[in-house]
Amino acid sequence: MSLQIYNTMSRKQEAFIPQEPGKVKMYVCGPTVYDYIHIGNARPAIFFDVARRYLEAIGYEVDYLVNFTDVDDKLIRKAEQLGTSVPEVADRFIAAFYEDTEGLGVKRATRNPRVTEHVPEIIALIEELVAQGAAYPSAGDVYFRTKSFANYGQLSHQNLEELQLGIRIGIDERKEDPQDFVLWKSAKPGEISWESPWGPGRPGWHIECSAMARKYLGDTLDIHGGGNDLQFPHHECECAQSESLTGKPLSNYWMHNGFINIDNQKMSKSLGNGITVHELLKRIKPEAIRYFMLSGHYRAPLNFSDDTVEQALGSVERITNCRVNLEHRLAAVSPDGSHTAGWHLVEDAPIGALRYEPASGDESLDTRLQELKARFTAKMDDDFNTPDAITVLFELVAEANQLLKQPVVAARSIDAVLGLMDSMDGVLGLLPTVDEAAGLLDAEVDALIVERTKVRSEKNWKRADEIRDLLAEQGILLEDTPQGIRWRRK
Repeated sequence: MSLQIYNTMSRKQEAFIPQEPGKVKMYVCGPTVYDYIHIGNARPAIFFDVARRYLEAIGYEVDYLVNFTDVDDKLIRKAEQLGTSVPEVADRFIAAFYEDTEGLGVKRATRNPRVTEHVPEIIALIEELVAQGAAYPSAGDVYFRTKSFANYGQLSHQNLEELQLGIRIGIDERKEDPQDFVLWKSAKPGEISWESPWGPGRPGWHIECSAMARKYLGDTLDIHGGGNDLQFPHHECECAQSESLTGKPLSNYWMHNGFINIDNQKMSKSLGNGITVHELLKRIKPEAIRYFMLSGHYRAPLNFSDDTVEQALGSVERITNCRVNLEHRLAAVSPDGSHTAGWHLVEDAPIGALRYEPASGDESLDTRLQELKARFTAKMDDDFNTPDAITVLFELVAEANQLLKQPVVAARSIDAVLGLMDSMDGVLGLLPTVDEAAGLLDAEVDALIVERTKVRSEKNWKRADEIRDLLAEQGILLEDTPQGIRWRRK
């Protein structure tokens, strides 16, 4: 089976066929950078990171854009509160976004375009819409004529009359129709602004993505993503603007992730139950947060609670401990600790399969690993079904644990299991980051363990106890195994 994606536009699962073979143009709406991101923002960051990783794992070159909205009413209010400028607020929270998302194992996008760096392109796009009659200036603002676009409502599957109920409409004499939406907002006294043919002002929210997506990825995207809350009005308005201008679909596949509830309640400002990633990372391991986000299908709602995160942490530790045990056993059977060529890259692997093949030298093990690899691929091909893909990863953990129980194991066999585990985790990103993983093999800890073994043989129990206490203070757990002492962090 080739990759299938549930398309919000068609409301059905479709075979993924990019416009250009081997390349994917992917745009995901990013945050408004006026504060730290909350866990609702973290869900699309993590899920679409996994989607991007999987597309790359099966051989695609992915041009992946996540924008920053760095000017709007929220930033203006925040700048006033802090007694600073809008650009300084944006810079501060863009830096915080990178810190928080990279802490969650999210790879940086190919580009993170900022609205303030693309005002000329936005103005040019608005001018084109005005010239063709799809937009009109009014008292320094510019509005899109919603009724000029016959397909308005196609993404949310509602007609204009139904959508009327979903729009907060006040009396605004500047609009020809209450459903028209703003493309350019005239500046109020003292506000940040740019010169335009309609006077000083700033871009409306919807127009920014149309302009930046068009500049970097062309008229039609392969994948456009974001949270369910963006489906209407943001993405609906993007469709209207872009497709009015080009006569082409803005995106061939639309993907939207579900909401996150907090203790079975909707996360909202009115309830005051929002949780920022910045605070969450101070008390919860990032791998546990990432596991929680991927433990449910991306289109389904998720419920965040202390219990669900505790369960996620236990699951991640099972995977991590298994991998550490494999590395430890491999070092025992291979004096220099090096890996043999248990897995090798398949240069001409077909699209739709992870590009690795096992070569453990054990025919029965190779067969089981091939089956697990095929099942993992099938789950990810089924609209990025991460919870079922994680289930396959745990089956690999069980296979690895059985292998480790054997008194004699070939290095090639261990290496083959490690290779498959790493290729699966290369998609899911559940294991500790490189820096954290390196900590598990820290030379100073290894040296202390060697010293402790030596002083114990000399019956220097005082020094042996001192070393154990020192390691315990650092959160290091020692375990006796048939291959000698191994250690791990709590």
